[in-house]
Amino acid sequence: MKVTADTPGHDDPGAGRRLGFDVGTVRIGVAASDRDARLATPVETVPRKTGFKGPDLEDIDRLIALIEEYKAVEVIVGLPRDLQGNGSASVKHAKEIAFRVRRRLTGAGKTIPVRLGDERLTTVVATQALRASGVSEKAGRAVIDQAAAVEILQTWLDGRASALQLQQDSDEKGHFPG
Repeated sequence: MKVTADTPGHDDPGAGRRLGFDVGTVRIGVAASDRDARLATPVETVPRKTGFKGPDLEDIDRLIALIEEYKAVEVIVGLPRDLQGNGSASVKHAKEIAFRVRRRLTGAGKTIPVRLGDERLTTVVATQALRASGVSEKAGRAVIDQAAAVEILQTWLDGRASALQLQQDSDEKGHFPG
């Protein structure tokens, strides 16, 4: 089953920080961008508590608190897909957390977009980067989710920058992208 991620730069909310979430069954890695939306850095790992049924638990409360604390203008939740674009078993988890965060923000009168960003290979890249920097596998488990969230968010930020540059170049030539 093909699963489609959102497109960076489409309906862009403009300047400001973005948060990236790497949703797992046990933990949610969180990363934040700078105010210029150029560089992603790790924030924290939130223990996963909320399941598919029942109320939002403290993990959702913490994600909402981080969105407010960082004054995020956009949230990117990693969408786990294989190299062919098919959804992995974890897609339901990512979509559930995205839905709950979006619902809480909307309920609070906030119009912060919650997007699904492509996360193919992010955990692999994050694991290789930690290993290359000398972090042991055991110590790496504590930060791997944050590192994966950084990869998800940085991929989104790079895609956004490219899309906005393409749009600007097109506007300058008198053509409009479509």
